[in-house]
Parts: sequence; structure tokens; C-alpha cells
Amino acid sequence: MHIMSVTRVSLVIPVRDEAHSIVALLQSISQQRRPPDEVVIVDGGSNDGTVALVRRMTAGDERYRLIEAGPATPGRGRNVGIEAATHPWVALTDAGIELDRSWLDRLVRVVEHDDRLDVVYGGFRTIQGSFFERCADLAYVQPLAPTPVGPVRSRCIASCLLRKEAWCRVGGFPDLRAAEDRLFMASLDAAACRVAIAPEAWVTWQLQADARTTFRRFRSYSMHNATAGLHRNWHYGVARQYVAAAILLAGGRIIGRSTGRVLVGAGVVRIGRTLWRRREGRGIAFVLRPDRFVTVGAILALLDAATFLGWLDAVRARRRQVRAT
Repeated sequence: MHIMSVTRVSLVIPVRDEAHSIVALLQSISQQRRPPDEVVIVDGGSNDGTVALVRRMTAGDERYRLIEAGPATPGRGRNVGIEAATHPWVALTDAGIELDRSWLDRLVRVVEHDDRLDVVYGGFRTIQGSFFERCADLAYVQPLAPTPVGPVRSRCIASCLLRKEAWCRVGGFPDLRAAEDRLFMASLDAAACRVAIAPEAWVTWQLQADARTTFRRFRSYSMHNATAGLHRNWHYGVARQYVAAAILLAGGRIIGRSTGRVLVGAGVVRIGRTLWRRREGRGIAFVLRPDRFVTVGAILALLDAATFLGWLDAVRARRRQVRAT
């Protein structure tokens, strides 16, 4: 049974080459207890049949609009979709995600309880099918943290409800392939937009299934975050760890002592701390399970390598732009 409300909502989704995931997302939209009043899907230049799948699955449903925006970044895709939206509230999510049945209902209930709000952030969790995916979740997905309204992770633009006027006020999303969400949320904060959290408004996010795709994805994230000037929030923290390791190695050579054990110990501590923070009430046996410990350590090292290479990619791209001008 659908839940009726007075708030009218457009759901905006940027997509590109998502034929493998778009069916599950569309099915989860159709199962919403409180369905969106409009769904605007913006394709950013798919070459894998995504557009045909969307047209086939939404045929006959007048709520759906498909906009083919050419080679659009996620930032531009969201802007195109929000500009085309006909309702004052816009829900945002991404391809590669499935919506909990009560997701939109719970977001809408928050804004109907307080009409002064500009944005409500929901929660997200991950699909953890394989052992690698479970270890990847432990390695890089932020753990739940307690708050007055319940346990939450970081704010997520792919699980939110936004007043369209607030989007206009801050000038929309940056035209970027990554980091556009963080910059946009920072703009909302700078504009003193009123924010609330709906921790039970869940979306489920599919992690990368293997080491190769994880490395490629994080290298791309790193490059675009560095291009956006977000070094301080990510790259500098990783770099500081390796600068400290280099100083230890240099110091050990000067005084004639091996620092290898110290470096290995530091790596073990890092892995153990990562697992401990994400144990969610489980004991020391969870942290010290050998195969989990080693795999999480390998994923952390993989992410570090992706961070540095993506950073280097950003530097090279900037130099090419300078030479071109």
C-alpha cells in the first residue's frame, strides 16, 4: 500500500554504462512504499545498452523521464536532472545502488515534520557477498558512529532529499566526475542550509568486486579529488604516513640499526586499528583472524598505491593544461 503525503518529490539519477546495475535500481524504485512523483534519469553517454534498458523497463509509466545529456559527468548530470525536475523537493541517488522500500518515505517524513529544512541525508550500507567485498567494507567504508538520532556514517549525496531552491542558492554541483558531491555538500554548509539526518533511510551500495576494479576506481577518485583541490582531506594524510616511514628508514641507516621491525609493527597496528574500529561489538578474535587481517592489509596497501598514482595523474593533467595554454 502506497503512503500518501503532501510533499511532491522528483527523484534524479545520473547514469552512465550501468546496464549491469540499472535493473535492480529501477525495481527498488517501483517497490517504494512512498513512490516518487517523478523520476528523472540523466544518461551521461552510455555505450552498453543502459538507455535501451531504461526505456524498456519504464515504458508506459508517465512518471519517468529519460534525458540523454551526452558525455556528462555525474556533477553535470545531477544539475541537468535537477533543473528539469518539476517538483520543489529532489531526492538524489546513483546507479549501482538499491533503495530500501521505506527510503523515500522516511526522508519525506523528516521534511514534513520540519518545513524549515533544506536537506535531509539518509544512510547507506554495502552489499557484502564475497570475502573480498567483506574485507573491502572493513578497509575503506566508514564505520557507523553513534549520534542522538541513531548510528550513522558520513553524509551521502546518493541518499538524500534536497530542496530545489537550496540547489539554486549554491549554484549547483561542480562539473566533475568525482568529488562533486563533497564540494556540493560543503557549499550547502557554507550557505547555512538547514540539515537533518534520517539514519533509517537506507540505500545499499555495491562495492567493487575485486582488486583490479577497486584499484582503478580509487585511482580515478584520487585523481579527481586532487584536481578539485581536496588534497588535505585525503592525500596529505596518506602521504604523512609514508614520510614518517621514510624518516624512520633514513634514521635507521644513519645509526646503523634496522628499522624494518618498526615499520612492520606500524603496518600491523594500522590494520589492527582499522579492524578494531569496524568490529561492531565483536571481540579480538574477529580482529586477529589471519585471512581477514592479511586481506584487509593488502587492500589498504592497494588503496595507498591508487591514491599516489591518482595524485600523479592529476599533476600530469595539470601540466598538460598549462603547456596547452
